[in-house]
Amino acid sequence: MKDYLVKALAFDDQIRAFAISSTNLVEEGRRRHGCWPTASAALGRTLTVAAMMGSQLKGEETITIRINGNGPIGSIIVDADSKGIVRGYVTNPEVHFQYNSGKLNVGMAVGTDGQLSVTKDLGLKDYFTGQVPLQTGEIGDDFTYYFAVSEQVPSAVGVGVLVDPDNSVRAAGGFIVQVMPGATEETLTKLETALANIKPVSTMIDEGYTPEAILEAIFGKDEVRILDRHDVHFECKCSKEKFETGIMSLGKDEIQAMIDEDNGAEAVCHFCMERYQFTAEELEELKNR
Repeated sequence: MKDYLVKALAFDDQIRAFAISSTNLVEEGRRRHGCWPTASAALGRTLTVAAMMGSQLKGEETITIRINGNGPIGSIIVDADSKGIVRGYVTNPEVHFQYNSGKLNVGMAVGTDGQLSVTKDLGLKDYFTGQVPLQTGEIGDDFTYYFAVSEQVPSAVGVGVLVDPDNSVRAAGGFIVQVMPGATEETLTKLETALANIKPVSTMIDEGYTPEAILEAIFGKDEVRILDRHDVHFECKCSKEKFETGIMSLGKDEIQAMIDEDNGAEAVCHFCMERYQFTAEELEELKNR
């Protein structure tokens, strides 16, 4: 299934909803960083939420999510924009914990002694940052808490990643459901009942549910009004030119040391693991610019 997300309204426009199929996006992140299963789930859940939150942006606006619960996985950092472009990484990708049931124990990997922060770059040096303490480290619960506390929007966030025995991502997806101002008690009761009875998101994606079908499973087929659809994918904005700028900022002495000691340099992007080689001649040119 091609990765994409949908934006919708439900229950007579009293509920705003997003749903996404993100299997390929998450698998690309796993592949680039060599994540073990639990790290794949932690990164994948965050990539999935970021894509849906990015769809709420406009134009060139971007969002950066940082999660650090002081667990073995270290930090999770993910960027997304309004066009469905997402990238991200974890500090320690070789982390794997399971519950006795075999389910991936993301909370143990992430930890709860830390923060979830969301920074929105709205352009023209205008930034908005919201930050909340981590609640469970399971990602979905933490974003539910973030929306309620930082953005004052009652929400339910469901995300899931299913990893195959060969360590590849078999299914990934998610939803965000948000209560609009003026929603009735009857609507809230219907929503709570629906959310309590749906299958896990990763199960639905694995069974072939589309994003539209996920929302129909929550609200009922006749209760959903789709507003928009767009593709999502993993893509990094790094380039050799950007690393050139970074190298020049080190100063002539540091660049000369690279030439003398290593006869060149290699730069690696944290977000995508792309490697850029610089010869001694290229470094000499950068030093003299």
